[in-house]
Amino acid sequence: MPRKADPNETRSASELIDARIAELGDWRGETLARLRALIREADPDIVEEWKWGVPVWSDAGIVTTGEVYKKAVKLTFAKGAAVPDPKRLFTSSLEGNVRRAIDVPEGGKIDEAAFKALVQAAVAVNRAKPPKT
Repeated sequence: MPRKADPNETRSASELIDARIAELGDWRGETLARLRALIREADPDIVEEWKWGVPVWSDAGIVTTGEVYKKAVKLTFAKGAAVPDPKRLFTSSLEGNVRRAIDVPEGGKIDEAAFKALVQAAVAVNRAKPPKT
């Protein structure tokens, strides 16, 4: 369950994410750490933020958030409905008009190359200029 942000918090977003991973201390922390590493590999310019009590990765807008639940680590892509997903990594929020999510359960595997391509495609959607009307 996400925790409310402490207005007196002085740690950086990256430090807060590190602390969250360490605090979990189980498969969920390991999964979040691995997904974080893949996000950073996919986009070395990605900015780590801490919003709504969860990790957020942004580049020209929010790319994805990293929520942790009892049975899954969920990455919600802010504009996921506009992101090509040829390997069908999105497993949740498929009916939504804007967001899409990937739920990774304990022991769940993710196609790392496809995941990095998905992150890059999400960044490309963020960077694209809106069509002229």
